[in-house]
Amino acid sequence: MLEALSYEFMQNALIAGVLASVICGVIGALVVVNRVVLLAGGIAHASYGGVGLAFFLGLPMLPVTAAFAVCSALLMAFVTMHVKDRADTFIGVMWAAGMALGIILLDITPGYNVDLMSYLFGGILATPHSDLILMAWLAAIVLVVVFTCYKGFWAMSFDEEFARARGIPVTPLYFLMLALIALSVVMVIRVVGLILVIALLTIPPQIAESRTSSLHAMMLFSSLFSMIFCVVGLFLSYELNLSSGATIIAVSIAGFALSALQLKLKK
Repeated sequence: MLEALSYEFMQNALIAGVLASVICGVIGALVVVNRVVLLAGGIAHASYGGVGLAFFLGLPMLPVTAAFAVCSALLMAFVTMHVKDRADTFIGVMWAAGMALGIILLDITPGYNVDLMSYLFGGILATPHSDLILMAWLAAIVLVVVFTCYKGFWAMSFDEEFARARGIPVTPLYFLMLALIALSVVMVIRVVGLILVIALLTIPPQIAESRTSSLHAMMLFSSLFSMIFCVVGLFLSYELNLSSGATIIAVSIAGFALSALQLKLKK
């Protein structure tokens, strides 16, 4: 284990894992308590269009994908707020459209030589220093916004009608929450990939929710669980020569199963 830390790519991977874990803990808690897992999944898969667009235009992947994901999230927020009875259908359409657009743009990109699997299943071991800086900035933006608007998010999450009655701007907060989910998804794609991003955004918060009674404690414990899963999964993948993203999620699922078993035995 100590030998692995002597390599720069492992150091970068650990930093990326920690940054993503903090965001997964904070934003994942909002995803779980607001029951918007389907929306988060739609945003994640739609954001693949941003990956294709970035390579097609020859621009940096992370900022372009972040902008594309935020635009997709805001469009989904508008539809789910105004056409609630058909929201799931629209999310499915956006889900498929983003994936199709990304694949088509990658197919027609001149000289395309990008490893597609790294974006579908994660490429944390190949995280460059430049991406770490962008991830740090995204993490800082997300954390500042969440904790600045914490009371509003708390009220909206647990009693939307009460929040509206108290004059809390629920609709703008809802749009803002989905935009933050989009930024978080873009960060986590680098760690576990597009296919597995929802697992890391939901499993640690779900474990934390069963052990806490407040939103801020849920965010804290969720971040800690996510860090543990990322670090353990990263070193297991290194030692066993396995895919890092899939291994991190496998460790998360094992943690979830152990947590559920412990709670059942306790009852």
